[in-house]
Amino acid sequence: MKQDNLSRLRRSIAISYVFMFFALFTVISGIFAYWFARKVTQVDGAEVWLEAQGLWVMRNTVIYSILVVFAALWFIPLIFFYWDSALWVTGCTVAGVVFTIIAFLFLLNAWLKGISRFFKNKAVF
Repeated sequence: MKQDNLSRLRRSIAISYVFMFFALFTVISGIFAYWFARKVTQVDGAEVWLEAQGLWVMRNTVIYSILVVFAALWFIPLIFFYWDSALWVTGCTVAGVVFTIIAFLFLLNAWLKGISRFFKNKAVF
């Protein structure tokens, strides 16, 4: 593989890690992280550690998106203002906050593990 192609793939993975970090704050960034990582995995003849990094970003972005959707489901009862006095609505809200924190910490851990292995030029799995 040529050096310029390798640096282009490394740049795509680095950009996907930047968007993966921003996905902690908005899920739309996760789509961009997935897209940049997918570009790397579709290249024939890419180095194995780069493909593993791309698959790592893709896998964790999808899992994070599923966790965020699941956490968001717990906040649905808050739409109805007159239900706010019910105890089960408060319980759903607390569960939603707990699942949101779990999703946030999941992606933060995956990002830290992946970015540290990326700087060492190693596969993350």
